[in-house]
Order: sequence, then C-alpha cells, then structure tokens
Amino acid sequence: MSRGYRVAAYYLLPSFVFVLLFSLYPIFESFRLSFYRLILTLPWLGQKFVGWENYYDLATDPVAMKSLLTTLLFVAVTAPLEVVLGLLMALVLNESFRGRAALRAVMLIPWAIPTVVSAQMWRFIFNDRYGLVNFFLFGGQTHLYLAPLADPYLAVVAIMLADIWKTSSFAALIILAGLQTIPDELYEAASVDGATSWRQFRHITLPLLKPALLLALLFRTIDALRVFDLVVVMTQGGPADATNVFQFYGYKKTFAEGMIGYGSTIAVVVFFVSLLFSLLYIRLIGARILQRSER
Repeated sequence: MSRGYRVAAYYLLPSFVFVLLFSLYPIFESFRLSFYRLILTLPWLGQKFVGWENYYDLATDPVAMKSLLTTLLFVAVTAPLEVVLGLLMALVLNESFRGRAALRAVMLIPWAIPTVVSAQMWRFIFNDRYGLVNFFLFGGQTHLYLAPLADPYLAVVAIMLADIWKTSSFAALIILAGLQTIPDELYEAASVDGATSWRQFRHITLPLLKPALLLALLFRTIDALRVFDLVVVMTQGGPADATNVFQFYGYKKTFAEGMIGYGSTIAVVVFFVSLLFSLLYIRLIGARILQRSER
C-alpha cells in the first residue's frame, strides 16, 4: 500500500470507528436483544433466551398492530404530500426573481427549527381554549371551540399537518438541487419548437427530476416511519392510542415498562420495514429511471 493510501486510511479510520460504534453496533445489539426476555426493572432475572417469542408476541399484540397501521397511514399521507409540496416550492425557487435568496432562506426555517420546538408550537395552535385554529374558525364564540388533540381523528390530522409543515422544505431542498442540474439548453430548444410550459415540465423537467424525487420520497418515508418527537410533545400517543405510532409504542415498552427485549423487537421491525420501503422504491422507481437513462 502506497503512502497516499495509508494517509487516506488514517483520515477515514475515525469515521469508520464512529459508524461502527454508533450505527452498526446498536443495530446488531438490538437484533440480539430481540431474542431475549430482559426486564429492566427486574435485573436479577438476567437475560433469558426466548427465540422468536418476542416476535410472536408482537404479531399477536393488538395495540402494536394498531400502532403499526397508524404509522403506515402517517407515512402514506405525509410522505407523498411533502414531496408534492416540495416540488411546487422548488419550481418557484428555481425561477429568477428579486428576493429569491431571501425566500430560500425563509423556506428552510421550518426545517431548521428543532422538532420539539415546532411540536410545542403546533400544540399551542391546536389548543382547545386559546389556539389559533379555533380563533380563525370561530373568533370569539368560545362555546364552539374544538379540542383537536382530544379527538381521535383530528389528533392524527394535527400530527400530519405539523409534520408536513416542518419537512416539506427539506424535500424542496433536495428537489431544487435536482432542478439546477437540468441544462437550460433543453428548455431553450423546447421553446424554439413551440412547446408550452406544461409540455416542458411534463417531458423535460419531470423525467430528469425523477432521481431527486425518488431520493426525497425515500428520505421522507424513512423519517416518517420513525416519527416520535411530534407525538411525544403534542399528544403522548393519545387520545385512546389514536396517535400511538410504532416508534412511540416501542419507547413506552422499553423505558416506561422496562421490557428491553420486546422494545428491541419493535426497533428491529421498524428497521426492516424501512429497509423494505427502500428496496421497494429502488426496485419499482429506480429501475425505471436506470432503464430510461440507458436508452
């Protein structure tokens, strides 16, 4: 090995160690613990190997299955909407106009705000006594005020709105980067041929933007599967477990009830569901992109 390769290896070694300790090791340790019955509040019982029993208990746990369905519903609604809104914002910000740089900075504010802070803000907005939603809908007629976070259906909608508001700008940032890689010559040639703006978007922008759209959808799906902060701050999984998403259910099992093995099983399932979505997106959408690029 030449001296250059050795120097490069020395510089990369800390990164590899960091990934090994804080990414790979927790994954393998969670997978190992999912085969054990380990109760945090009863340490004298030790680790008892139970094989696939935790997975069987999870599959037959009605609360867990409901929380998984709630999480999948959350993903199915928020991820596509965030990508669509992100696309609209990116198309606007890709145009040349006065104040574009300032508008780009403003667009990133929701994403830059910590999730806990934005969740607390939305909890105030949906408050049943002084929330802005009730004020805009009913004004001073306080007897008509709603309690969205106490309603099983409205609470889910509130969580979704908060997530869409916060992370659509992240999708827009990814899509905007993809837009700026499209050569202007293609649009100039299309204009000379008499193509309208809609036809240019349909036949030039959208096909060339599919890799960026896939990346934004993939990131938002994985992040939505792990939604936790919004639920903790806004609803604590209520009312009646309506917003008890899978990640929050695993947190309660692990830290509130001390069931380390069962909580690790939930973490492993979240990991494999995220992996499944990733492979599905790449298989169904990414393969088509590669086939068209080869042509």
